[in-house]
Amino acid sequence: MISFLKENTEYFDEAIELAISDDQPFAWRSAWLLWSCMEINDNRLIKYLPRIVSSLKNKNDGHQRELIKILSQMELTRKHEGVLFDLCLSLWEQINKSPSVRITAMKYIVKVTQKHRELKKELPFLVQEQYLSTLSPGVRHSIKKMFKELKIEVE
Repeated sequence: MISFLKENTEYFDEAIELAISDDQPFAWRSAWLLWSCMEINDNRLIKYLPRIVSSLKNKNDGHQRELIKILSQMELTRKHEGVLFDLCLSLWEQINKSPSVRITAMKYIVKVTQKHRELKKELPFLVQEQYLSTLSPGVRHSIKKMFKELKIEVE
């Protein structure tokens, strides 16, 4: 599939439309495929960014994860960056969410915090035990490593 889409770029827009849709399981797979085939700040995705951001909230865990991964590779407007940041905070705080979507959300939170250092003081509360208790030791280690890079102490 990856080879096909790379060789047949005329189908890229169709793949984006499918990735934004609710046509499961194809939408999730299309989002995964796009992430696998896209470039950083891929021009073909720019006009779809507002729709991708606004569609995220209503997707299932795996689909959210793949769309966040796509958006993480793009330069978003300040407005869309803020909306995605808030959504990622919400996803992180939902301890019943899949650990993979939660850590992907946290990666985006850390990315934005590295860009806007004034957010750093808001993050320590996100690594309280209540948010970490449902995560595996490996995921917890990854979170601690990300926070260590931000010079934020995690217990």
